[in-house]
Amino acid sequence: MVSVQQDNLTETEASWRPAARRLVFPLAVTLAGVLLFACYLRMSLTMAPTSDGASNALQAWDMLHGNLLLHGWSLSDVSFYTTELPEYVLVELIFGLSAHVVNIGGALTYTVLVVSAALLAKGKATGAEGYLRMSLAAGIMLSPQLVSGVSVLILQPDHVGTTVPVLLTWLIIDRAGPRRWVPFAVGLMLAWALAADAIVLYIAIAPLLAVSLIRAYRVIVQERGEISAARPELSLAAAAVAAAAIGLAVPSVIHLLAGYHVHEAPNYFTSGTQLPATASLTLHGLLLLFGANFYRLSFSFATGLVLLHVVGLALAIWAFCSGLRRFLKVDDLVVQLLVAGTLIIITAYVFGQKAEGIISIREIAAALPFGAVLAGRLLAGRLLSARLVPVLAVVAVGYAVTLAVNLAPGPAPAANGELTGWLAGHGYRYGLGDYWLANSATLASEDEVRIRAVTTGPSHLIPYDWESESTWYDPWRNSASFVALASVPRKEENLPWLSQMTRTFGPPAHVYHVGKYLVLVWNYNLLSRL
Repeated sequence: MVSVQQDNLTETEASWRPAARRLVFPLAVTLAGVLLFACYLRMSLTMAPTSDGASNALQAWDMLHGNLLLHGWSLSDVSFYTTELPEYVLVELIFGLSAHVVNIGGALTYTVLVVSAALLAKGKATGAEGYLRMSLAAGIMLSPQLVSGVSVLILQPDHVGTTVPVLLTWLIIDRAGPRRWVPFAVGLMLAWALAADAIVLYIAIAPLLAVSLIRAYRVIVQERGEISAARPELSLAAAAVAAAAIGLAVPSVIHLLAGYHVHEAPNYFTSGTQLPATASLTLHGLLLLFGANFYRLSFSFATGLVLLHVVGLALAIWAFCSGLRRFLKVDDLVVQLLVAGTLIIITAYVFGQKAEGIISIREIAAALPFGAVLAGRLLAGRLLSARLVPVLAVVAVGYAVTLAVNLAPGPAPAANGELTGWLAGHGYRYGLGDYWLANSATLASEDEVRIRAVTTGPSHLIPYDWESESTWYDPWRNSASFVALASVPRKEENLPWLSQMTRTFGPPAHVYHVGKYLVLVWNYNLLSRL
C-alpha cells in the first residue's frame, strides 16, 4: 500500500513540475513589471503634469461620465483616443480625478513599453542568449533621466505610449509566424493605434508596407517563386494599406458622429538652412532618450552615471547600423521593421517641422525601444561569443544605481496649488486664463476650480480652440468672474495679452496678488464678452 501511494505521489509530482516551470517565466516578468512600475511612478511624481497631460485627464473624465465620443471637444493634432485615454479612464475609475492620474498613466505606459521591448528582443531565443537579449533591451531603457527624460518618457502622453501597440503588433508577427489570422490582427491593431496618433504611419505602417513588398519581390522575382509563395508578405502589405485607410478615417467618422475634432499636424519640409541645427538637436535628443544627456552638466558622480548611458546609445547605434547593412539579406522580419521604422521617423524629424527644442524629441521617442530591441536581437549572440557579459554586468550595475539615485527626490508640488487654494478659499470657482495655466490648475484642484483657456485674437481675447470643450465658454451654462495670470502668458506675448484683456472685459473691479499670480475680478459674467 505504501509503495502504491509513493508511486502515485511520484506521478503527481512529475505531472505538475513541468507546469510549474512554465509559470516561472511569466511570474518573473510580472514581478519585474510591478517593481518597475513602482520605480517609474516615483520618478514620474517628481514632475507635475502640464496642461497637455491635464487636458487628456479631463477628456478621460468626460468619457467616464458618458461623453464617449468627446462631443464638443477640440483636441490637439493627436487625440490619443484609443491608446492613453482608455488607460486614463481606467485609472480615474479607480482613483478618481487628480493630477496623479497623469503620473500613474505615464508610469504604467513606460512599464508596459519596457516589458514589451524585452519580450520582443527575446524573440524565439532560449537559454543564455534569450535572457541576455531581454536584459539588453530592458537595461538600455531602465533608467530615464530626471526632469527632461521624465517629461518625455514617463509623464503625459507624448507618442511614447503609441509605441506600445506597435511593439505588441510586431510581437504577434514574431511569435505567430505566417498564420492566416495574423494579417487581420496586425491590420486591426495598427488601425487602432493610428486612430489615436498619426505617427503610427511613420513608425509602423510605412515600414510594414515597404518591408513586406521588398520581401515579396525577393520571393517572386529574385527567387522566381509563385505568387502564392509570397502570400504572407503580400497579406501583411494589404494589412498595412487597410490599417492606414481605416485608422486615418476614424477621427473623421467620429467627428461626423458629433464627436471630437482634431487639428491638422504640420506636414511640410523644413528649409535646407535649418538642417545643421536640426541634426544637432536630433543627436542631443537621442542622448536624452537614452539617458545620456550630459549637455551642460558639471563634473560629478551623477554626471558619471549619465555618461555611462552612452554605452546603451552606442549599442543601439551599432545594432541599427548592423541591421541596415544587412537589411536586404537578413531573414528576421522584426529586425527589418525596426530598422525601417527608426530610419523613417528620424528622417521625418530631421526634414520636418517638429524639431523645435529638446522636448520635441518626443516625436522620435520610438527610437529608444526600437534601438533597445535591435540591440537585444542582433548583438546578444556576438557579445556572448566575445565574452563581454562581465563588462555588460558592470554597466548594468551602473544603470541600476542610476535608477536608485533617481528615486531619491520627493514628489513635486501640485501645479498652481497656491493659486487654486486661494481661489477656492475666496469662493472663485470659474474663470479664465492662458492655456498653460488653465487645464493644469483645473486638474490640480480636482475640478473644484475651473479655469478655461483663452488666447489673443485680432483685437480681443477669444476662446482657445485647442484641448478645450465648447460648452466651457457658453454664458448660458457657466459664469466666469475672474482672469488668473502667472508670470506667463509668455513674456513675448504679455503686452498684447494684457491689452486685449482690457479691451475685451474693461477694467477689473478688484485686483489681487497671490504669490506669483495675479487675479483680476469683474462683477459680471466674462463669457458674455467672448
